[in-house]
Amino acid sequence: MDLNISQRRALVLGASRGLGAAIAKSLLREGVTVYGAARNSDDIDRMRSTLDAEYRSKLHAVQLDLADPASVQRVTTALLADGGVDILINNTGGPPAAAASAVDNNLWAGQFQQMAVSLFTITQALLPAMQERKWGRILTIASSGVPQPIPNLAISNAIRASVVGWSKTLASEVAAHGVTVNVLIPGRIHTDRVDALDQIAATKQGKTAQEVAAASIATIPAGRYGKPEEFAAVATFLASEQASYVTGSMIRVDGGLIRSV
Repeated sequence: MDLNISQRRALVLGASRGLGAAIAKSLLREGVTVYGAARNSDDIDRMRSTLDAEYRSKLHAVQLDLADPASVQRVTTALLADGGVDILINNTGGPPAAAASAVDNNLWAGQFQQMAVSLFTITQALLPAMQERKWGRILTIASSGVPQPIPNLAISNAIRASVVGWSKTLASEVAAHGVTVNVLIPGRIHTDRVDALDQIAATKQGKTAQEVAAASIATIPAGRYGKPEEFAAVATFLASEQASYVTGSMIRVDGGLIRSV
């Protein structure tokens, strides 16, 4: 299927690793020009060196620190001066593990700035150009902790849920302008973040990370962790021309992990 986005431009946040890197590579394979944002832009340059020659010229490194409002302003200003983007992938790293009863107020504020306010600011800045062109795709990566809160990940559960509420509200405001706004929910996709969470759980439980992973896999109807490429394929479809009537949705890529309807 030709997704008809080969002439589009995308900003992918957190593009140097994990789900963000997988989405960036998937969009590149569709011919999209990708601005890959990371705290250390050298990581994007290193990723470029691993790509086939036909894709390297379409990947541009962007230094972005979501915890720094000045960095966010600098990036959006530069992108708008260059014509803006058609596709925005809002993707942030996971916050520290913590119980809901034990989060410091300063940590709440800092994580909300990084995981929510910066996404709102970037989207709000890049949205008018999409509306003017009558075409845009805004896709936010959340967590399975939104529909089914994950123990000891109170910060992620709370902040990502607020971002989902914002996304749903925005979707109804911009649909008539040809801009779709959706949320993609990863289950247990095998990334460094999942490995780190398994190791944290193993330390708390006095088990090995392999034992924790095996127990986790046993709860997944598909019987395995997902591949980043599988997740990225769904994200790329949602960024496509063919997905123009999908908006305001929260879509799971979880192998059946989440038990609710």
